[in-house]
Amino acid sequence: MSYDIAFRFQQALDPAALTTLSACLHALTAAIEDCRNAGKSSDTDPAVLLLARHLGTVAAGLGAIDTTLRRACMDAVAELRRRPALIALAHKGVSYDARAKKLFHSDGRKALKRLAAALGLADDSYDIRSNKAGPAASGDITLHGEEVYVQLSLSALGPGHEVMFRRVKGRKDHCGDRNRWASVHDLLQCDRFAARLRRELHLTEPDAAPARLVA
Repeated sequence: MSYDIAFRFQQALDPAALTTLSACLHALTAAIEDCRNAGKSSDTDPAVLLLARHLGTVAAGLGAIDTTLRRACMDAVAELRRRPALIALAHKGVSYDARAKKLFHSDGRKALKRLAAALGLADDSYDIRSNKAGPAASGDITLHGEEVYVQLSLSALGPGHEVMFRRVKGRKDHCGDRNRWASVHDLLQCDRFAARLRRELHLTEPDAAPARLVA
């Protein structure tokens, strides 16, 4: 059953108490919800339109001019691109955050794919699999090759132990040698980490590329 109330109209007529962006946004979203409950269009509701304009007025009075704000946004995007999301997610955690967990698994698979390339693994010589587990856990992403097993997760061991790796005897070996640990920072430096894996696990060196003949 639809219903309507006068509160949003009263707020729109006297928005003096709405002085912050969060307060304005809360009032606006509440007014839109009221319209939905009343079966009315929020796009034409006078209270919604007035509250939206008030939000714009409050926003215009805060911060710098648009060009400065746009530059700050572009700088923020550039900084985030320099700092991979996996590092931020490792510090923040992904428990009970479905979007963060989805990004963790997506970027984790990409990082392990780059590691496989740095190790010189043929495409058909390894698997990358993802186990998302329950909402309270990060789950894990695993690279499983003929000789190497690398697993990324946000373990209870804390920072610096996000990556577990060990030597194995084939892709049916899920136990392998003893576990060793590295950080997500190590994983993202894939060439250096690949060299460490080859050294510590005594991995077979990839076939050397044939020498190019020069006439």
